[in-house]
Amino acid sequence: KVTGQVNTKDTNPRQLATMMVGREVLLRVEKEEKQAGETVLEVKDLHVKDNRNLYTVNGVSFSVRQGEIVGIAGVAGNGQTELVEAITGLRKVEKGNVFLSGMDLTNQTALEIRETGLTHIPENRIKRGMVTQYPVFYNLILGKQDEEPFSQEGFINQKAVKDFAREVVDTFDVRPKNINMLAGNLSGGNQQKVVVGRELSIVPIEPKVVVVSQPTRGLDIGAIEFIHTTLISMRDKGIAMLLISMELDEIFSLSDRILVFYEGEIMGEVTPDEVDREEIGLMMAGHKKAEVVRERSDEE
Repeated sequence: KVTGQVNTKDTNPRQLATMMVGREVLLRVEKEEKQAGETVLEVKDLHVKDNRNLYTVNGVSFSVRQGEIVGIAGVAGNGQTELVEAITGLRKVEKGNVFLSGMDLTNQTALEIRETGLTHIPENRIKRGMVTQYPVFYNLILGKQDEEPFSQEGFINQKAVKDFAREVVDTFDVRPKNINMLAGNLSGGNQQKVVVGRELSIVPIEPKVVVVSQPTRGLDIGAIEFIHTTLISMRDKGIAMLLISMELDEIFSLSDRILVFYEGEIMGEVTPDEVDREEIGLMMAGHKKAEVVRERSDEE
């Protein structure tokens, strides 16, 4: 139904968001300044090839600490996908290492990596994140279906699975709250909530690191607000997060530190407070941080 009509010159993004969702929406999530903890995820001199056998990640090194979100900004196709796949066990590392709390995870399988406490919210929820022909309750235990309490003597424990599913659906506000519904019949926002809910409710190990790729792609503004608030909540609980997004507003809003990617290399590390979008844009186009800082100084 039509909720209202306004003239373009008389409105603003906040009013439009409120009209679209039916309530006031946080367009920029609030997060408290906090001291990050110990290093949890460490990537050293990583080299990765794409499906054409060409190097798309070239000697990348960085770390993510407890209780912080490190965002990776960059134009699509500059090696971000291959980086994530290498970290999460979906692509071979040609050279370099990936460490989780000092443990070398390089070229381990996705299942082995998952069992250490590194979880992955993929950029394509349909292709990588769920089975649309399965009901919601089964999608919520994917990767855990052989573990207790969901599996007993080789059989699925339906009661344990459905109790867990109801809890996740309530916690992450999946609508409708029908765990028997096929995942493919949910809206995009609610499909994403299912994937996020599963990855942030991993059993039996609480996530140490969450790798989040394009968390709000294709979502409505209400679902975006919920996902952003959830990620900040996890960060505040001490979970380390690596965020990959093509949305600069999302990177600026959520990240404590930002790494700028160009052609498989890091152009520099910045914080949201020390740069503006124009300067990030220059780095995304291949300018090193030092060059951008020098140009800014010359202009001043």
